[in-house]
Amino acid sequence: MSKPIEDYALLGDLHTAALVARDGSVDWLCLPRFDSPACFAALLGDDSHGRWLVAPAAGGACSRRSYRDDSLVLDSEWDTPDGTVRVTDFMPLRGEAADVVRIVEGVSGRVPMRTELVLRFDYGHIVPWVRHVDGDLGAVAGPDAVWLRTRVPLEGEHQRTVGEFVVAAGERVPFVLTHRASNLPTPTPVDPQRALEDTVAFWAEWVSHCTYEGEWAEAVRRSLVLLKALTYAPTGGIVAAATTSLPEQLGGPRNWDYRYSWLRDAAFTLEALMAGGFTSEAYAWREWLLRSAAGDPADLQIMYAVDGARRLTEYSVDWLPGYAGSVPVRIGNAASGQFQLDVWGETLDALHRGREAGLETTDDAWSLQRALMDFLEGHWQEPDSSLWEVRGDQRHFVHSKVMAWAGVDRGVQAVERHGLDGPLERWRALRDQIHAEVCSKGFDGDRGTFTQSYGSKGLDAALLLLPRVGFLPWDDARVVGTVDAVQRELSQEGFLLRYRPEADGGVDGLPGSEGAFLACTFWLADALDGIGRHAEAREVFERLLGLRNDLGILAEEYDPVGKRLVGNVPQAFSHVGLVNTAVRLGGGSGSRGEG
Repeated sequence: MSKPIEDYALLGDLHTAALVARDGSVDWLCLPRFDSPACFAALLGDDSHGRWLVAPAAGGACSRRSYRDDSLVLDSEWDTPDGTVRVTDFMPLRGEAADVVRIVEGVSGRVPMRTELVLRFDYGHIVPWVRHVDGDLGAVAGPDAVWLRTRVPLEGEHQRTVGEFVVAAGERVPFVLTHRASNLPTPTPVDPQRALEDTVAFWAEWVSHCTYEGEWAEAVRRSLVLLKALTYAPTGGIVAAATTSLPEQLGGPRNWDYRYSWLRDAAFTLEALMAGGFTSEAYAWREWLLRSAAGDPADLQIMYAVDGARRLTEYSVDWLPGYAGSVPVRIGNAASGQFQLDVWGETLDALHRGREAGLETTDDAWSLQRALMDFLEGHWQEPDSSLWEVRGDQRHFVHSKVMAWAGVDRGVQAVERHGLDGPLERWRALRDQIHAEVCSKGFDGDRGTFTQSYGSKGLDAALLLLPRVGFLPWDDARVVGTVDAVQRELSQEGFLLRYRPEADGGVDGLPGSEGAFLACTFWLADALDGIGRHAEAREVFERLLGLRNDLGILAEEYDPVGKRLVGNVPQAFSHVGLVNTAVRLGGGSGSRGEG
């Protein structure tokens, strides 16, 4: 049976990430990077698809757990009849190889322990060749090699590696799992205690630059750490989540691979990081963008691999039964080939925000912005698939047109405020033209609200972003009417759906439904605050904070009926919403179009 998504903690080394459950099992790990095939895939199947357990032999969930300060070092403790034991899990941040370190420490008594390592490369499909090498356990399968170093005696049992030991009070028993390409020499061994100290020190130093000191400082710092953990350090790319195919509806087909860098998600993530005082990530992402988007702006993709690769072919992994029976399990993402107009605007807005934050404007960055502006000028009137990546017919989505407006507006501001070279009058006229069309074709005067697409009766939570990007002021009657309509028609148990999938004949072309989208509910809190309903905005925000698991982690969506998190985890979009709303409710600016 699949464990609740709330059960999982995140470990990370800025190259990849692991998910650890309350029972001490690492159920998800892709090596050597976020979008690599998983060697532990029990998250999407069962133990036979790969996992690594280190826990009391009696089994069961830990009694308590927490991250050490503001780090990604996880301490889990079990109180057993024989005593108390602590397992400290983390991933050292080194470039030579990827490691998962697990240190078992006796707190009291003498606790029998068990470890079970089930390595299954290629998403639970390939059983490696396992042997003992110089006292370590070595496993090889094709391009992958893994070593397990420990003083615990290990033996094979039904194609699993198992070990039993007893830990006494004050005793420490370390395990180090290390991965490297099989054609490369064995990497330098990690000293577990030194690596622990270095990892804690890294996160402490990074978090020390956080400038947010408001009412929700602890929640904001944790979200910023999680957003940083979703950054691929070698390139600056930012992934949308650490997982693939965690369902938006349990048992349904809305299961997507989020281990890639969406330009839109990354732009939102940068907004949150910069709001927290972190600008070096903005510079790294801009450099990644310049490399990834190099060439014809017409070929700009909405997402890329973390190294900037473009080909993200989608296929199903049929041998995995899926989380809670939710199939198909998808690898890759066909949405990478969609035309989503808003991405051009989001990218231009991100470049603008970096400039406003003090990043030096380079010739390459401005040349890219000019090229993106040229593309918008020639294509903004085309229908698209929207930020929700609908797999139905393309439409003239209002949010997409508004983001085209925002992109042009940022070009105008670059010339007006920063003295950059561009056809100012032509861009001003284009900005006015897009604005007029959206207000004419995207607004339902009878209902007093903007609609999801031109001529549509459906609504879209993304409409709440119109004033945030500066398209209209918060006190405009059309904005207030839209906020009211979206809240009234898309609310579910106090949380917000992205849209009604059944509206307008099935806008997204997919069967089934989904949970409430957490980022959208954060947008609702922002919007309520923007139109002056401050107490209600705080109430919505506090309700969202209550959905975090015990470690402060949010998934993509929430199932108000089942009262559980659903969707991929941790979801950058959700944590971005938390940071930005905390900043806004604490007096931060609410419009990305404002100076």
